[in-house]
Amino acid sequence: MLLDTFGRRAVDLRVSLTDRCNLRCTYCMPEQGLQWLAKPELLADEEIVRLVTVAVRDLGVQEVRFTGGEPLLRPGLVGIVQACAALDPRPELSLTTNGIGLARTAEALRAAGLDRVNVSLDTLDPDTFHTLTRRHRHHDVLNGLAAAEAAGLTPVKLNAVLMRGVNEEEAPALLAWCLERGYELRFIEQMPLDAQHGWDRSAMITAEEILERLSARFELTPEPSATRGAAPAERWLVDGGPARVGVIASVTRPFCRACDRTRLTADGQVRNCLFATGETDLRTALRSGADDAELAALWRAAMWGKKAGAGIDAPDFHQPARPMSAIGG
Repeated sequence: MLLDTFGRRAVDLRVSLTDRCNLRCTYCMPEQGLQWLAKPELLADEEIVRLVTVAVRDLGVQEVRFTGGEPLLRPGLVGIVQACAALDPRPELSLTTNGIGLARTAEALRAAGLDRVNVSLDTLDPDTFHTLTRRHRHHDVLNGLAAAEAAGLTPVKLNAVLMRGVNEEEAPALLAWCLERGYELRFIEQMPLDAQHGWDRSAMITAEEILERLSARFELTPEPSATRGAAPAERWLVDGGPARVGVIASVTRPFCRACDRTRLTADGQVRNCLFATGETDLRTALRSGADDAELAALWRAAMWGKKAGAGIDAPDFHQPARPMSAIGG
């Protein structure tokens, strides 16, 4: 098992497959100038599968989420999914994506064993999408969502970040649009994980503000706290249910006490927290001939040192050097 000194067990693995992305979201990265990982630094497909195997077979991981950057940019994605779906015990397999390219890959991913997808979509307006992402790809995301639904990658979940003065008024419209299509919407507070280190807490749209906007149009009933478990999103029934909406308040309502995640970066580093400033290098050990037992021991040691919380409210909090695109969601 992957335990820490506070008794938390990590059963949810986030695997970043690349730090590259085909969007340039303003809350994530600058329009240009980012240095990508060189190909030799990236884990090979078979190295990813081996480390996922160690995590599932030897360390008790039950859920694997493939992330990026944008994981659909990884040429070997379908093969990686297929190999991980063949593991015993079989983990739940999901993908966090911006949806670009999903229209042509959804069927193959489902056939390979992918269970579901989370798609990022912050606006229903193509012009606002361009303002936020600096790309004219709104139609590609919508096509990807439809393809995911048709392929059976359900429940399809949407992740949305609201930015002050840009799309903050769209919260009710986004929820209504998702309700019509059966998508599950999650609003995420903007986090200090942008590559340009321009995050400003005072400008962030908080969970309370999001709920105020939604409550002006919908009746929201909190789900019992016991149903949340280790999920990062607090959820509310919409107009009596069964539809729900979630809010991931990583900044104003941290969920560290129930965190069950471990992260593997595209270059083979274990991170025990999204906001960790240190990492444990599995790639070097793997390429130096370490056996599975040694890799598992390194991973256990990395998680054992996990802090009680991310410390965003602490006076000495420092944003990680890696941005979200290089960590994986």
